[in-house]
Amino acid sequence: MTKRFKKLSWLITCLLLLSMALIGCSSDSDKQTKSASGEAVTKKGGDLHVAIDAQPPTLDPQISTTTATKEIARHIFETLLVLNPDYEVQPMLAESYDVSEDGLTYTFKLRQGVKFHNGKEMTAEDVVASMNRWLTKSTRAANAIGKGQFEEVDKYTVQLKIEKPTIGVLDVIASTNQFAGIMPKEIIDNAPKDGITEIVGTGPFKFVEWKPDQYIKVAKYDDYKPVDAPSDGLAGKKEALVDNIIFEVVTDGSTRLGGITTGQYQIAYQIPSDNYEQISSSSDMKPILNLYGGLSFVFNKKQGPFTDEKLRQAVNTGINNKDVLIGAFGNKKFYRLDNGLMYKDQKKWYTDAGKEYYNQNDKEKAKQLLSESGYKGEEIRILTTRDYEYSYNSAVVMKEELEKIGIKVKLDVVDWATLTSKRNDPAAWDAFITGFSPVSLPTQTLPLDPNYAGWPADEKLQQFTEQIRTAASDKDAYAKWEEMQEYAWKEYVPYIKIGDYYTFHVYRNNEIKGNTYFEGMILWNTSLTK
Repeated sequence: MTKRFKKLSWLITCLLLLSMALIGCSSDSDKQTKSASGEAVTKKGGDLHVAIDAQPPTLDPQISTTTATKEIARHIFETLLVLNPDYEVQPMLAESYDVSEDGLTYTFKLRQGVKFHNGKEMTAEDVVASMNRWLTKSTRAANAIGKGQFEEVDKYTVQLKIEKPTIGVLDVIASTNQFAGIMPKEIIDNAPKDGITEIVGTGPFKFVEWKPDQYIKVAKYDDYKPVDAPSDGLAGKKEALVDNIIFEVVTDGSTRLGGITTGQYQIAYQIPSDNYEQISSSSDMKPILNLYGGLSFVFNKKQGPFTDEKLRQAVNTGINNKDVLIGAFGNKKFYRLDNGLMYKDQKKWYTDAGKEYYNQNDKEKAKQLLSESGYKGEEIRILTTRDYEYSYNSAVVMKEELEKIGIKVKLDVVDWATLTSKRNDPAAWDAFITGFSPVSLPTQTLPLDPNYAGWPADEKLQQFTEQIRTAASDKDAYAKWEEMQEYAWKEYVPYIKIGDYYTFHVYRNNEIKGNTYFEGMILWNTSLTK
């Protein structure tokens, strides 16, 4: 063997040993992955700090319609089906699904080997228990599906059987709000009426700790089994790329702004709109503007002054919707005037029926309607919260608008959790302001649900709902929806959609990558970059 060959062999051996050492020192957290934008980022684990603007009343996704619950619970719990950004239904915990020719039986083949956070494998008994509970707890499910029952076929197959062919069953199962989270059967069986006490799902993150008014912590679930498909909104592959997510409850907007600016948080929800230009000009921070839904003024139709239809019509006729939106959001980038109860972005269902009754701003006509109503000068109580600044600011402007037509108003300002509890008591309020996020079907529209706070128990509305649900075709269902929306604006006025609005969240683009948004923040596939 020549000296030259010996020297080359020695060099190759050293390089191999060095490579092996480097591989041995590397952990899974040092490997390279791809962000949603296709850029290489480093998986370093670590803690992701997220400043949320309101504490959720519960983490039970089946019983709560609040955004705060949805935003966190979607990382813990999963559903049989999900929606992609085009509102198309995709499988998640279901491997596949099939609908019988008569439209009365829906069969779901379950993915095998999916484990709950307590280590138990998910099987049909868990899905049946979870879905049947959801059918009874979710007002959206009841309105969209009607009477139905899930049954176990075998260990990895379940069926939903319904009484009548129904429009949009799969859409509502995949819906994002008050969603059909799958939980272990034993937790469902022992759940109190006011919500589960054990937070156990199948998602990429598991529940760790909740310190009220401080934070909620979730951690990477090492035994998570992802779908073998590209990530696409709520569909496709999910991967926990950080060790922990700490959702910190920060109800003050200026505090959230300060924290995201200094790097205390990597993401901050609901930054005040007047800080948009400051954020946009920063090299370290990026704004996220996405349609949230419709800012709405909900009337109590079970008890109090607003049981009077004429009084509700007077309010709708007299208010200046644009002024309310300006008061709520300031910057015109954050709102749009539109009367559609389904949104322009949802082309299948959008209609402007009844638009002549929207944003009338006719104070004199409103005063005439007021005189024809049974209003006797009593004080109207508007329930609102400072936890969502737009809610409080819009309530202030609504108070001014109502006083201009002769209605006395008092603002009842409480925290968000108290508001969600108090609004269930018809004796405690007369109106409240909130936002309604998009739903897949008109029959899921919460403020048109007779069981939702506000209680629009109107026979004609319920007839429309049933006609839409059991329509022979999407075309027939759409025609009935147009009639229903026209009726809601012209006559019954169960609530007033003030206008559409956009959320303003901020993230530190120099510290995280891979975060996306679809009807809420998506923090799986999100990694720290330093």
